[in-house]
Amino acid sequence: MSTFTAANIRKQYKMGDQTLDVLTDISFDIRSGESVAIMGPSGCGKSTLLNILGALEKPDGGQVKLGETDPFALNERAVAQFRNRNIGFIFQEHHLLPQCTVLENVLIPTLVNGDPQAEEGRARELLDRVGLSQRIEHRPAELSGGERQRVAIARALINEPDVLLADEPTGNLDEQTADGIADLLRDVQRDAQTILIVVTHSAEIASRFGRQWRLAEGRMQELAGATS
Repeated sequence: MSTFTAANIRKQYKMGDQTLDVLTDISFDIRSGESVAIMGPSGCGKSTLLNILGALEKPDGGQVKLGETDPFALNERAVAQFRNRNIGFIFQEHHLLPQCTVLENVLIPTLVNGDPQAEEGRARELLDRVGLSQRIEHRPAELSGGERQRVAIARALINEPDVLLADEPTGNLDEQTADGIADLLRDVQRDAQTILIVVTHSAEIASRFGRQWRLAEGRMQELAGATS
């Protein structure tokens, strides 16, 4: 059972002679099996926060820990290994490799471990779970937007991460497809008992997850949320 902790996270950007405070004091604890939706206006720092939580970008202050591990205390190679093993990323743009099949795209994170063939069975199981068992030899151009995002979800889960970070995963989809992707994310997260953090503009999508937070003016407020 892992706990994902942020303590007093701060982030600033220089804009000419001015300093922009994007995140001023972000603190929370999320336990394994919990899901959180983060809402807020464009430019409020949601994606920046996700980048920090995923160890892609260093905060200017504060600490992020998964269990007892602070990824920013690791060297460059170790933090890359930490990301690959412990964090699954799902983006608004699915970032699938166009020359690779669906199955090959799902297996990409396993290349770091040196033996993708050993994980092929798990990849096939995940693709079956997301409803794409009949599409494993197709390439991204042959899939719908919703199908591509399902591939991205399977890819994010291949290394059995402790944390799933999803940045506007339904933003480019029609309403019906977006609903299906949100429900799928919630269901696979429950099955795997991972920590799920979803950034979304949609209050309706956010309502599908266990906790809802609003990020504004650099600070986080927890809203009354669903518990299902």
